[in-house]
Amino acid sequence: MKLQYQLTIAFTTLLIVIMTVTGITLYSQMLQMLIQDEQRQLEDKGGELIVNFLLYEDLNSTYNVQRLAEMLDKYSLQVFAYDEGSDQIIFTSIADLQVIEKWVDRYDMDKAEQPLWQNGNEKYVVSIIPPFYGAVSTQHLVLLTPLDDLQEVRQIIMERLLLIFFIGIAVAVLLSHYLTTKLVTPLTKLRHQLKKIEKRNFSEMEEIKATGEIKEVEQSLRDMANELNSFIQTQRHFFQNASHELKTPLMTIQGYAEGIKDGIFEGEEAKRGLNVMIEEINRLKKIINEIILLAKLDSEANIYEEEQVNLQEFIEQVMARAVPIANEKNISIELKNSVPYMVYFDYDKMLQAVMNIVANGIRHATHKVEVSVYAKNKQVIMEVRDDGEGIEEELLTKLFHRFVKGEDGETGLGLAIARAIVERSGGSIRATNHEEGGAVFQIRFVNFQKNTD
Repeated sequence: MKLQYQLTIAFTTLLIVIMTVTGITLYSQMLQMLIQDEQRQLEDKGGELIVNFLLYEDLNSTYNVQRLAEMLDKYSLQVFAYDEGSDQIIFTSIADLQVIEKWVDRYDMDKAEQPLWQNGNEKYVVSIIPPFYGAVSTQHLVLLTPLDDLQEVRQIIMERLLLIFFIGIAVAVLLSHYLTTKLVTPLTKLRHQLKKIEKRNFSEMEEIKATGEIKEVEQSLRDMANELNSFIQTQRHFFQNASHELKTPLMTIQGYAEGIKDGIFEGEEAKRGLNVMIEEINRLKKIINEIILLAKLDSEANIYEEEQVNLQEFIEQVMARAVPIANEKNISIELKNSVPYMVYFDYDKMLQAVMNIVANGIRHATHKVEVSVYAKNKQVIMEVRDDGEGIEEELLTKLFHRFVKGEDGETGLGLAIARAIVERSGGSIRATNHEEGGAVFQIRFVNFQKNTD
């Protein structure tokens, strides 16, 4: 069953349950509420009778009784008056006196709250006005309403509530259908988007109009699709570039090997050929080792052993290894500043990553390379800046991809390895061009604490 129908059924069922429980509760309590309300009304009407007529009148008078009968007609009441002193019914609008005498004997008229009085199968709501103060103080005025009248009122109210109930059900079904359609339609579109990702039709991805969490899911889906597309393209370029990078030294080795075998190269030329072959084999080994390292960083969890590292001591080791390389290239390298923080990463792997970046800076610098470490925006930043020509704009977005290299680059894997190592540490790496010229590489760490030693 579709999610839309499931949600509609769920909302409707919930409403039916709530309204049914409410209806049953109302039905069971309504009669008691009507009885209490009727008793209050009887008391009010009895009070009006007393104020308007009976307060100073004696019901033993025939004239007064006639006047009372006229007023009862006006109020549509069933009433009888009982004189407790003489134990007589002095007035009644009820024809059957035996019933009244039975009531007088059975029920205690001195109680403020009276139960339902019964005559056969008929029941009555009763309100007794206590002895009213005046000339005669032993007379009780009893007002009655048949319970059947209240039950008819309850029946009418319940019929109207039932009508409202069915109208509410219909409105709820339509409203829930409308709301679930608005909710489910973006999810259906998301399913179609996933099918496009499954078939790798990334160019056909469309933006979905939605709000709230669904919009966040849609945005995450688009980001995932872009990242997956980028990964697939990177993999394609990787295999293309890898085959090219491996093919070139292999062809060189094959050419010299065949030339030496066929006697084309002899003496010094053969020795030079053998040296070239050794250099190309070493280059191949380096490329293969770096490819293997990248693969392990992507797939093996235990290859990266994180530990707490003193950043000042770490950067001193970087400088100790970088100075000889810089001196060989006649480049000045300087540590501008450092901060006393403890950072968490794999020491050897991070040393390799930072050295790749520093060596890249030395290779492209004109005169100097500056290394600095500082804290900013709750991050520890390690920065390497050179004064070279900077990085080409079209190369900036893919600089850390595999086998992507600029001018004077080596294997094209050094920066890709640096990125993989930094990201395994929970950090990030970026490259920009400085406004004064040269390239700036920044490694940012968020998992750190201040060194208190």
